[in-house]
Amino acid sequence: MNRLLATLILSAVVAFGAGELSERRAPGFSLPDVNLEQHDLYDFRGKVVVLNIMKTSCPHCQVLSKVLNEAETHYGGAVKVLSIVHPPDSLSKVQAYLKDNNLSTTILFDSGQVAASYMKLTPENPSFATPHFFIIDQDGQIREDYGYEPLARNIFQGYGIYGILDRYVKPPEVARAK
Repeated sequence: MNRLLATLILSAVVAFGAGELSERRAPGFSLPDVNLEQHDLYDFRGKVVVLNIMKTSCPHCQVLSKVLNEAETHYGGAVKVLSIVHPPDSLSKVQAYLKDNNLSTTILFDSGQVAASYMKLTPENPSFATPHFFIIDQDGQIREDYGYEPLARNIFQGYGIYGILDRYVKPPEVARAK
């Protein structure tokens, strides 16, 4: 009974993944990583991009970073994970975060403007909570977005992300079977 209830709740959360921040063209950007190499969103057309807005000090972000790292590996070249941080996160904090969590995903530095564009910040709505991630399809359209909340725990801490990504990318086993 508890398992059925949990499945129904997760289904409801996933069904509402396309909120007011979704179903629009993803704002373009070019941001540096820890090696000061620029990453332009346009360079990833043809792939599904998971754009994760996070903080290195956020415990939920740390767990999600590990889940996204595994997902990027699972889907091979079909999915690219890009995480964005902004001050007070610094180069040294991000380098330590990557090392301490054994992550290979890309973390980019933003002054806050890219996050503001994705989160549709305004003077009336000047802040947001982390983590928050966006699913951007192969054509550069934001299809879904998720902010952390207890009902979405399986997405942020478990393998719920795979069910979401499977809607946009064929699972590796299916792709190899052809």
